[in-house]
Amino acid sequence: MREIVLDTETTGFEPESGDRIVEIGAVELINHVRTGREYHQYINPERTMPDDAFQVHGLGDDFLKDFPVFKQVGQAFLDFIGDAKLVIHNAAFDMKFLNAELQWMGLPIMHMDRAIDTLAIARAKFPGSPASLDALCRRFGIDNSSRVKHGALLDSEILAEVYLELIGGRQPAMSLVSRGASGPDTDGTEWVPRPRPTPLPSRVSEAEAEAHAAFVEGLGDAALWKTLR
Repeated sequence: MREIVLDTETTGFEPESGDRIVEIGAVELINHVRTGREYHQYINPERTMPDDAFQVHGLGDDFLKDFPVFKQVGQAFLDFIGDAKLVIHNAAFDMKFLNAELQWMGLPIMHMDRAIDTLAIARAKFPGSPASLDALCRRFGIDNSSRVKHGALLDSEILAEVYLELIGGRQPAMSLVSRGASGPDTDGTEWVPRPRPTPLPSRVSEAEAEAHAAFVEGLGDAALWKTLR
């Protein structure tokens, strides 16, 4: 099962009033496990940045002016998400903006039924409690100390952790990927987890290793342990 955890940053609240997307961040989950594949794009909104929005995400006109406009990256974004479910906090907001941008490109819009709204899940699971991303990080003990300002990719990475807690905890199923599962650009091959960049250190102390070796030696030459070394 492939899901994309997604967030956007914008110039404001209403695309119908001329507000635009300025950043998209997304991370891929397969069977609720992060694969390491991500999509991240800053976007030139072709308009000035209101100060209220700048105070939220810190993306100003000088920074954004040299990035592509949405119509130049929209298809690459669609290629990345494919037909996966979209996990979004306050899905109505992001879907409204994404669909407006897709419509302006002349592309089909995305139906709301493909969005999994973590805000709605949190409100149903913890009625009456704060359900912002920061509040859920505090509830689940998720480190969000690097979230000084909103950022689409960082928020997507944090939301992926929150989502897994909301649906039952960060303990994925034993089967990471069902046989034959593939993303939109994986050529039908199965996803496999990336190796750790640094192997985990051994948990066996030197004294324990010596005691084990002495024990095996005492079993004699026919001991199974000796045939497996």
